[in-house]
Amino acid sequence: MKTYMSDQEDQMTLEPQGEDAPTQEQSAVDAMETVIEVDNVSFAYIPGTDVLKDISMNINKGEVTAFIGPSGCGKSTLLRCLNRMNDLIPRAGLTQGEIRILGTDIYHPEVDVIELRKHVGMVFQKYNPFPKSIYENVAYGLRIQGVNRKSVLDEAVESSLKLAGLWDEVKDRLDSSGLGLSGGQQQRLCIARTIAVQPKIILMDEPCSALDPISTTIIEELITQLKQEFTIVIVTHNMQQATRVSDRTAYFYLGELIEMDETTKIFSNPSQQKTEEYISGRFG
Repeated sequence: MKTYMSDQEDQMTLEPQGEDAPTQEQSAVDAMETVIEVDNVSFAYIPGTDVLKDISMNINKGEVTAFIGPSGCGKSTLLRCLNRMNDLIPRAGLTQGEIRILGTDIYHPEVDVIELRKHVGMVFQKYNPFPKSIYENVAYGLRIQGVNRKSVLDEAVESSLKLAGLWDEVKDRLDSSGLGLSGGQQQRLCIARTIAVQPKIILMDEPCSALDPISTTIIEELITQLKQEFTIVIVTHNMQQATRVSDRTAYFYLGELIEMDETTKIFSNPSQQKTEEYISGRFG
C-alpha cells in the first residue's frame, strides 16, 4: 500500500524510510521474518503481582497469530503490551524482559509511544466508530498526522475501505454517520480506520465477539486477506475461529505461555497436556 505523507514533513517511523533509494537497514527490515520478539516478559498491574510470567515468543511477518486460553489468562494483557496500551493504567508495567518490534525495544525511554501506535494499530472488541461521517472516520488518523490534501485523503479513504471490504457498501454515502452502519459494518469501518495510517502490525482483541455469525464470517475472510499486507495478532475465545484464521497459535494459562506452534499442530497434536485438555474441553 501507498505511504501517505503529511503536507509539512515526512512520516516518522520506527525504521528508516526511503522507497526510491532504500538504505541497507531499510532493506533488512523489509526482509525481516520475525517482526515481534517477546523476551522473558513479566507484567504486573499491581507491583508484586505478575499477571504475565516470563513470556517468550516470536511473531512472524505476514502471519496471523492467535492467542487463546481461558478468561483471565493474560492473552489480552500481552496484546496490549505490544502497543503499550497498558501505559494508560497507573503503576502497571513490565517487571522484567523486553519487547522488540522491528528490532526496536518499544519500552526504551526514548521510544515515542504515539509513533509506536502508528505502526502497531489496534481493533477493539467493541466496535467504536467516531461520531463522524464514514469518510472522516477513515481519514481521522491521517488528519492527525498532518495529511490534509483532499486528493490524498480521497485516495486513502477509498483504498482503506476497499481493503476492509466495505467500499461497495458505503461509497455512495461517505458523508453519512459511521454510527448508522450495522455492527459488522462498524467493525470493518474501524479496521479501515486502522489500516489507513499504514501500520505494520494490527492487533485485534476479540474483534468478532459482539457480531452475528454472518458478520463474523465476513471479518474472518477479511483477516485472511489482510495478512497479505499486515502482520496480525488476534485474541479469541473461539477456538474454531483460531483454526480458521491463524497460522500460529499460542495457548496461555494462568499468565504463562503453555505452548506456541503452528495452528494445525496445536489443534491436532499439541505437545503439552494442558493444551490438549483445554482444546478438548476438559478444563478452562
